[in-house]
Amino acid sequence: MVPRPTRREFLQTGASLAGWLFGPRARAAELKNNSALLSGGPIFREIAAEVGLNFHHYSGPSTEHYMPEIMGAGVALFDYDNDGDLDVYLVQGLPLAPDKDRILPAPPGWRPGNRLFRNLLAETGQLKFEDVTEKAGVGWVGCGMGVAVGDYDNDGFQDLYVTNFGSNVLYHNNGDGTFTNVTRAAGVDDPRWSTSAAWLDYDRDGFLDLFVANYVDFIVRDHRQCFAPTGEPDFCTPIAYHAVPCRLFRNRRDGTFEDVTESSGIGSRYGPGLGVLVADFNHDGWPDIYVANDTAANCLWLNQGNGTFKEAALECGVALDANGVPKAGMGVTAEDVEDRGVLDLLVTNLTREGVTFFRNDGRGQFDDATAQFGLLESTIASTGFGTQFFDYDNDGRLDLFIANGAVTRMGTGRGSTYPFAQVNLLFHQEGGRFREVGRIAGPAFSQPGISRGAAFGDIDNDGAVDILVANNCGPAWLLHNEVGRKAHWLEVRLEADGANRFGLGAQVAVFRSGEKPLWRRAHTDGSYLSSNDVRVHFGLGSKPEIERALVVWPDGARESWPQPRANQIFTLRKGGGRKA
Repeated sequence: MVPRPTRREFLQTGASLAGWLFGPRARAAELKNNSALLSGGPIFREIAAEVGLNFHHYSGPSTEHYMPEIMGAGVALFDYDNDGDLDVYLVQGLPLAPDKDRILPAPPGWRPGNRLFRNLLAETGQLKFEDVTEKAGVGWVGCGMGVAVGDYDNDGFQDLYVTNFGSNVLYHNNGDGTFTNVTRAAGVDDPRWSTSAAWLDYDRDGFLDLFVANYVDFIVRDHRQCFAPTGEPDFCTPIAYHAVPCRLFRNRRDGTFEDVTESSGIGSRYGPGLGVLVADFNHDGWPDIYVANDTAANCLWLNQGNGTFKEAALECGVALDANGVPKAGMGVTAEDVEDRGVLDLLVTNLTREGVTFFRNDGRGQFDDATAQFGLLESTIASTGFGTQFFDYDNDGRLDLFIANGAVTRMGTGRGSTYPFAQVNLLFHQEGGRFREVGRIAGPAFSQPGISRGAAFGDIDNDGAVDILVANNCGPAWLLHNEVGRKAHWLEVRLEADGANRFGLGAQVAVFRSGEKPLWRRAHTDGSYLSSNDVRVHFGLGSKPEIERALVVWPDGARESWPQPRANQIFTLRKGGGRKA
């Protein structure tokens, strides 16, 4: 749960009774402005090839329909060289079947291994990328799944944890443009099928720990044969296999980690884990862990503050849908959607299920409000993966993106070789409901793909959040935001010396006269298999004046900064503000 503003903080916003009474009129005016904004051309434009992001994922789909072929892969947006712009890491697949059994050939020029692309914006003033994989030493070759970004040793440079079907990899950022594989020395490998991972400081000692979601006990030599309703061979669902436990690694603060899965309680309950998100859901100051499970009840691990966790998804209302049924949880996102000072939660699911939107009642209990918010009918025909609540048009209200792509034939595609492509979805929030705007979002939203991971961040520092999408057996897409820069904004970069350097888990708020406070959180996790820009983004609409910014640091310290200037990337250093 997002820290609620104190009564004093609320009154300082100037949100008087008259302001509340006239709120609907103001909202109507804003909606009119939004309509004008949306009619000015495409919302997003796909630019990957023109800026040098030449990457094509390939998992070698085969006649055997091995499950890992269809599930990857993820992406990351992070500033690995600390030059002020976002670089790109893309996770690659690896064929599990011999050439003779593959139903899709490798694309021309394809080569195995993950790729790192350096953003040259700071050096040239233009958005352009160069492939620095070999120089950086991060081209792991494997059946790649996801990636998590975090500075685990507090040296000021963000590190990479890569999950795979098979052994995982921890790359330590050396700070000189190179990385070192320290997996064995750090003690964080897992040879099973890992999916999403997240860095978090669960014991609040200032050093990031690591949570790794695992999926099922699939083994190539013992895989099952499954079939579509058409009778054609198809990918199995996770029901055909046994789930395997997630893992929690505690940072020993010396570059090594201790496996505390059992002692923390994390190993006591699990499902086929896919999406992972860390946030303080019960407002006690300790980070909790939410896991979206595929075809099983989701898990919510409430941090007890003593090194242990209690699984409470069912009692909090976020394990099942409104009918008490588990869905095929894939991706996950949580934000203060209605600006009430509490976190709402969304999980993407399988075709014919629709997403599940869990609305927080303000006391840590959740209700399935998917239909109420206009998200059921519009998502029922898609299988969702990467997702995020974010303010794409900077009007001050959170919108929604969902990356889609099927995993089974679902009774369609008879005779097609690889019939899993679907279009992605973009939703604009309007008066507490979400309207799907794919028809006007641009050609990228009419192009079907087998989309999986999605990462969100301001790729060119223009104040508008862009989207990096990974497509299974397809090219990566960079969806450049064309409209957000037309409204006011603020991006906050957090710095803390010596402990949790990038402020993961911090809550940030901006206060404006006559407006509700906007609460956001510093995180890189969520979505699906992917890692987001750690900077905190605020859309300000037509009102750029900010009375103050407030940070609730992960250790509970509160600091405020008076009147930050809008339309800039604002760095807030711990200890540099006023105690609040």
